[in-house]
Amino acid sequence: MGAEDHRVLPHTRDTVLFDGLDMFIYGSVLPHMLAEQALGITPDQAGDLGGYATFGMLVGALTAGTVADRIGRKKLMVGCVTLFSLASGLCAIANGVAVFGLGRTLAGIGLGGLLPTAISMVSDYAPRGRGALTIGLLMTAHHTGGILSAYVALWVVEPHGRRAAFWVCVAPLLFVPVLAKFLPESLGFLLAKGRTEEAHALASRYDVELPAAKTGDAAPAPSRWASLAHLFRGGEWIQTLLYWAASFGGLLLVYGVATWLPTLMRGEGYELGSALTFVVLFNLGGIVGMLVAGRAADRFGAPRSSAIWFALTAAGVFLNSAQTMIYATVSIRSAPQSRATAVGWTSGMGRFGAVFGPWLGGQLLAANQGDRGFTAFAPAGVSSMVFIGLAAIRGARRPAGDSTGRALIGAH
Repeated sequence: MGAEDHRVLPHTRDTVLFDGLDMFIYGSVLPHMLAEQALGITPDQAGDLGGYATFGMLVGALTAGTVADRIGRKKLMVGCVTLFSLASGLCAIANGVAVFGLGRTLAGIGLGGLLPTAISMVSDYAPRGRGALTIGLLMTAHHTGGILSAYVALWVVEPHGRRAAFWVCVAPLLFVPVLAKFLPESLGFLLAKGRTEEAHALASRYDVELPAAKTGDAAPAPSRWASLAHLFRGGEWIQTLLYWAASFGGLLLVYGVATWLPTLMRGEGYELGSALTFVVLFNLGGIVGMLVAGRAADRFGAPRSSAIWFALTAAGVFLNSAQTMIYATVSIRSAPQSRATAVGWTSGMGRFGAVFGPWLGGQLLAANQGDRGFTAFAPAGVSSMVFIGLAAIRGARRPAGDSTGRALIGAH
């Protein structure tokens, strides 16, 4: 990467770390909330609350991509960090389920908007041939945030209560001025807006290539619906739907397990500290999986690697990195001017699974079927393996000169 890459990927990683902390904090704090009957919640209500956040993520993911393609990745990332940080403050002061649920929903909108935007950003600045690995490196920060959430629950919640944990999640507000000052704008966005001189200057500064098809062109930014329609033109609609279906199963797994893992482990007789250890291991496995999957995807192709990862996921391995390889595939194969839309809608459609996963865990626990939780989630991994496998087969059969072969930053 370029000499000044520390201002692109690391600052973006910081935002994704905060995203991971805020996403995982509810699951980490949940055993304490249920034990203390905080806000008077029951297991099935707890599942609903988990679903509120993921519903907010659905809204954020579906709207953020098109908004980012209009106003830029940088502004949207700053706005998302601000939103989910303030929403965590609302959760901290909540005295009832309704206000707490509103806080988690608003946090979800910010969380859902940040991740696809950050993926699009680092894809713009990824070195040629290392697009998937760059995205994998970015996503390790998400799981570092998950690990941090376990320690926040262990060191802060026990002595100070659940409110303190959500106050910790307000801290990213302090990072917003740094992000606004040092994060560069997306190259694809600048070119789409006709700001070619800025794009050339940034590409030179960070030692990356501009998208060949747009170099020197002052092309207008595509409209919101034009960017979305691009995902369905010609035979692209089949590929798009396969990605969406795979993302549904992947996020059902990720958010279902992330929300209920500590509680399920406590139900199996583990003490809180031991149950939270599983959260740490869950996210450490995600970090290792991201690094391995990123290298494999750059060498053998992201769809093939994702299919293999989902097969392993059904057996309880590489849960998180399988989903990330879907994002990597979509990002790499999308045109720069509509990349945020493509990733955002893939993430957004998957959020329906993210809403269903926490709800399913709550229903199992309420029915005293918590021991069946992991078995109930396994079919989602199998279905995603099938869908992304079909996408890989279709991608391999594309004729030369197909739209997915266009020159992209970090796409080779």
